[in-house]
Amino acid sequence: MLPHQALERIRAQVEVISDTELVPLEHCFGRVLANDVVAAIDLPPFANSAMDGYAVRSSEVSAGATLTVAGKAFAGVPFEGEIGANQCVRIMTGALLPAGLDVIVMQELTEVDGDQVTFAEAARVGQFVRGRGSELAAGTVVLKQGQRISPTEVGVLATVGVAEVPVYRRLKVALFSTGDELKAPGTELQAGEIYDSNRHALKAMLTQMQVEVIDLGVIADDLPQVRAAFAKADELADVVITSGGVSVGEADFIKIVLDELGQVNFWKLAIKPGKPFAFGRLPNSWFCGLPGNPVSSMVTCYKLVQPMLKHLAGETAAEDLGFNAVLTTSLKKGPGRQEYQRGVLSRAADGSLQVAATGAQSSDMTTSMSRANCFIVLPQDKTDPQAGEIVTVEPFNAVLGGW
Repeated sequence: MLPHQALERIRAQVEVISDTELVPLEHCFGRVLANDVVAAIDLPPFANSAMDGYAVRSSEVSAGATLTVAGKAFAGVPFEGEIGANQCVRIMTGALLPAGLDVIVMQELTEVDGDQVTFAEAARVGQFVRGRGSELAAGTVVLKQGQRISPTEVGVLATVGVAEVPVYRRLKVALFSTGDELKAPGTELQAGEIYDSNRHALKAMLTQMQVEVIDLGVIADDLPQVRAAFAKADELADVVITSGGVSVGEADFIKIVLDELGQVNFWKLAIKPGKPFAFGRLPNSWFCGLPGNPVSSMVTCYKLVQPMLKHLAGETAAEDLGFNAVLTTSLKKGPGRQEYQRGVLSRAADGSLQVAATGAQSSDMTTSMSRANCFIVLPQDKTDPQAGEIVTVEPFNAVLGGW
């Protein structure tokens, strides 16, 4: 099964959470909109100046014409006096355009002598004027349900006067690793032991997604402990994620507990790295079982768990962005699985995109991920790409520290 086929199955089963809440504007960053946001005002709400200069009647301005300054208009402090014939108003960017005036002449095209302003050229109606509603009219949908709120969306919400934002509640994700060989970083390793890197990397990836992570640590290869960990995780979380124990021959305790608790499928994905993967339903939560190899766990989290969590959280799905790039290093690849090799995407001297592998691609090498900024995506039937070939690359998104 290819990753996109597995993701289709997952999305077909997982329904968006229904719980929503109103949060203050200053706390909405990173959340997912639960409703469309409709502008209650025109934007801009009044005609205003796009330049520092002089507000005039276009009919009174020609090359060499001189007008008298009647007063000044600042942003937030409008000019409120009378404007007679052959008069103008000194105006600053963002200031309300005085009634009866229809154009702004920027100050660089004028000569000033006291209260007399001489213009270098004729003025066009509407020049440097931001008309009321020229960006959007009241009643326009400015943000759609399902959008994740970035800094630009925060700016839009503030601009249209939204103080409280309707969002879906944060997902709760319980995470633990399994294995007697796993030890905490900072402790001394004994023979056969390794540091638990997967849980820390996955926790960071999940935190980037604005979910609430419930870290249950490392669970020993002991049936009562595994059973207790799953029961606790299922009680606390919307999604339970484990690392390790899903490969054939090593899933005894996990499979026993999952068979007791719910309906879980163990899939063999046609992907490298990341072949073993488990997905299913527990009494109160969804379950994703990731491989034990560090790169495999990150890749399956990135390609399957991340989009699943976005779907569950109500976020509108977006396509992975793929680009063509020239391969600068020859690669090794056998047929049968779609590979996601780690690469460094850059620009050549002529401006074209090029990509090089980060070196050895073994699924236990976390350094191959840290040196990369993209995946080199190699289809199932592709074998041994050579330098100079065109390949598809997927730049990492923010979850893996990319753009």
